[in-house]
Amino acid sequence: MYSTLLAIHNIVRWAALFLGALAVLRALIGWFGKQAWIPADRKIGSFFAMSLDIQILLGLVLYLFFSPFGLKAFSNFDMSAIMGQAEIRFFAVEHILLMVLAVVFAHLGVSLPRKADKPNKKHRLAAIWLGLAFILILLGMPWARPLFPTFG
Repeated sequence: MYSTLLAIHNIVRWAALFLGALAVLRALIGWFGKQAWIPADRKIGSFFAMSLDIQILLGLVLYLFFSPFGLKAFSNFDMSAIMGQAEIRFFAVEHILLMVLAVVFAHLGVSLPRKADKPNKKHRLAAIWLGLAFILILLGMPWARPLFPTFG
């Protein structure tokens, strides 16, 4: 079960990265190109945020119930021991913190442009918040792990 959920989490990661890159690119082009805000701009940001919602749900299920890193962190909740081991610290603290912030920033990148009155401001807000979310995802990804899923 753990390896299957981890593989699904890995697959959705690539969808989230693709959608995030596309959303940030559209927002930057719209901002610097002074383009109109169209429904597709809102939708791509929303799809990016939704993919992160799915990711965080999968990640929390993995972390709380199946992951050896999460289970080890909870079995002996000694923060000094967790912080002293780089791999456990990454998954127990850094990965989770960065990804939760990325989800919050992505949702800000979707909701704040709705309240803006001018298209350029909508694109600017989307570019800033979605861009921050995308950067946090890149920083929080476990690059040492296999980049593509393995089932089994």
